[in-house]
Amino acid sequence: MDEPLSLRDLRFPPPTLRKGERTRESILNDAVALASQVGLESLSIGSLALRTSMSKSGLFAHFGSKEELQRATLARAEQLFRERVFDPAMAQPPGLLRLQSLMDHWLAYMDGCDESPGGCLLVGAAMEYDDRPGPMRNIVAEGQRELRGAIAKAVRMAIDSQELRADVDPWQFTFELYGIVLAAHHERRLLDDRRSNERAQRAFDRLVRCSAPS
Repeated sequence: MDEPLSLRDLRFPPPTLRKGERTRESILNDAVALASQVGLESLSIGSLALRTSMSKSGLFAHFGSKEELQRATLARAEQLFRERVFDPAMAQPPGLLRLQSLMDHWLAYMDGCDESPGGCLLVGAAMEYDDRPGPMRNIVAEGQRELRGAIAKAVRMAIDSQELRADVDPWQFTFELYGIVLAAHHERRLLDDRRSNERAQRAFDRLVRCSAPS
């Protein structure tokens, strides 16, 4: 049974994939794309078979059940997010450069993620399972907690480097940063506002200014 990928260690590159693993990864990319449009609950072996032109038996060999497919799809979405948003950000020096890189890559990821034509699957899953008790909700919630913890740690490093004030609350900063990203996602995906990223950047700049040493 596949466990969701963790955001705890962001620096180690993934190992080289064997052919079978590459095939599974390709299938999961299709699953992420499909789930971003129909939701994780509507993702099934049958619907994925139609999208990939694979047989149901072939997909069962990879996943075994709808529930395992859903968990693996969510894990793949987390992996893509880590590779395209967190890894580049963590390559920057601790401090504001890292936070700015996080914001830049996050907005770019949600604006143009090829694997998620229906928008960011992680955002969609958070809304889909916010009032749906069960194992998938627990997995989604744990991923969101890890994400916020990683952001708060980056904020604390900016405080330690004296680029942000010592009295800044890392969790409040994280709350506001994440709120900016969610607003940009909503404006871009639902309202088709082409200036959403520009507005998000202005909001982030204001957040940094309000948190900077005087």
